[in-house]
Formats: sequence, structure tokens, C-alpha cells
Amino acid sequence: MIKTILPALVLGLSAIASAAILPAPVHAEDQKPEQVHIRGSIVTYSGSVLKVKTREGETVDVTLADGWKLASVANAAVTDIKPGDFVGIASLPSAGGGDGALEVLIFPPAMKGAGEGSYGWDLKPDSSMTNATVADAVKGVDGRTVTVSYHGKEKKIAIPDGTPVVTIAPATNDDLIPGAVVFIPAEKAASGPLAHQVLVGKNGVVPPM
Repeated sequence: MIKTILPALVLGLSAIASAAILPAPVHAEDQKPEQVHIRGSIVTYSGSVLKVKTREGETVDVTLADGWKLASVANAAVTDIKPGDFVGIASLPSAGGGDGALEVLIFPPAMKGAGEGSYGWDLKPDSSMTNATVADAVKGVDGRTVTVSYHGKEKKIAIPDGTPVVTIAPATNDDLIPGAVVFIPAEKAASGPLAHQVLVGKNGVVPPM
């Protein structure tokens, strides 16, 4: 099972990894395609096209690239987070200082280090994504606060009770049913979004990122 899941783990989160890479001067022919994150629910799936109604209300046809990969998410718990884990946390600045988590992805050990860093994210306005190693995790009255470290820096993020916490799980094409919620990191192309990977919700769990 690990052999079948790992390619999906790597590719299903490549948007998070690539978003951490700062742009560098390159020749025009070497520039990577612009990335776009598609969040919404499946309208139809047929062959190499996934029609999605986005959270903004637009319906788009996503072309699935040759060799595209599929994965899903499974529920985890905030109590599963422990020192040494590698996590991806989308967060917003809190009024009282620091950041408050919008969602948490606990990476499997094979994905440790993917997209390490803290950078802007488009889940909500002013949100950021931090991929980092948990240095410590403290349970408090109003939830949990984790200190994460990346590239020699540290950041404290509060995880309020009720924050979605997930990990990666396997999926099959049979899970691509109308109404299923998807998160698709795609490339902008002249013919429309081109996807190499799809994360789909199943068993009542949706991709919160």
C-alpha cells in the first residue's frame, strides 16, 4: 500500500512545496507555469476532464495530465500532533498577536521537509502556510499551541478547538463522484487548468487546505 500511496503524497502536495520556492531570475523559456488552487465540488468526471464548481461559484473544466495522481484526506486529531512531526498549517494573524490555525495537515514521515517554510496562502485573505517541524505542543484551556521550526526560525501557532486536522489517505477514481469536495493544485494553461494531482474528500472528510 505504501508504494501506491507515496506517489500521491508527493504529487498531491506539490503545490505546497512549490509555493515555498521563491522566484529567481530565469530565462523566459525556463519559467514555470503559473499555479492556481481550485477548491470546490465535482460536477462530473469523464476520462481526462474533471468538471468542478468552485467555491466562488464558477464551473471550470480541469484537464487531468498524463500520469495524474489522486489522494484523499482522513481525519486526525489535534492530540495526534507531537514533537518531531512535520506539519502544514494554514493560519491567520490573531488579534491578540501570533497566528491562529485554519487547518492542520500532519504529513506522513516520508513527506518530512516538503515545502519547508512559511509563505502566503490563498485559503483566506491574509492567510499563510507554514510547513515545519513541531518543536513542542502544549495543551491549554482553549486548545493547543504548537511551536514549529523551519530554516532556523520558530513560530508559535494556536490551534483552537474545532480546527480541522487531517492526514493523507489513499483514494481511487471511484471516489470522484458528483458533489465530492476537491482541492486541486493546477497549472494555468491556454486551454484551462491542467492538473497533475487531485485531493478528494471522502467518508465525510474534505480537504481543508
